[in-house]
Amino acid sequence: MKIWQMKRNCSLTPRQLLKFYIALVCLSLLVATGFLLAGAWVVPIFTAVELTVVTVGFLIYCRHAVDYEEIQIDGHTLIVRKMIGSKESDYVFNTRLLRVEPPEKGKKVFFIAQSDNRVEVGQFVQKEQLMILVSQLRANLGQR
Repeated sequence: MKIWQMKRNCSLTPRQLLKFYIALVCLSLLVATGFLLAGAWVVPIFTAVELTVVTVGFLIYCRHAVDYEEIQIDGHTLIVRKMIGSKESDYVFNTRLLRVEPPEKGKKVFFIAQSDNRVEVGQFVQKEQLMILVSQLRANLGQR
């Protein structure tokens, strides 16, 4: 069995981001409380707005931090597994009937297709590495 796994390049894991978020919230609330005690009642309002926007941004980041694509070749079966957001999709192909279509000019993805079933792959691969991946796939499938 041959496996290629491509993941999103994220600088922070969701756990690291949670620790940073907790520190940020504590610091912001501490500063807002200090200003509130000093009589500046507007600062906590802006702090609440700031923390709401940051929370939404971090939730979106965490939702996509673990996105991945995986290609498995096992005998005469090729499986493409994609996890985007919270949606996992599996695509199964017969290795004798599929086509690996190279990326179109200027595009960052390639396609694996069999009759009317076509899946886009390579969104997490650097553009320079994309043709290497296509070549490796074709070599393992016995295609040119």
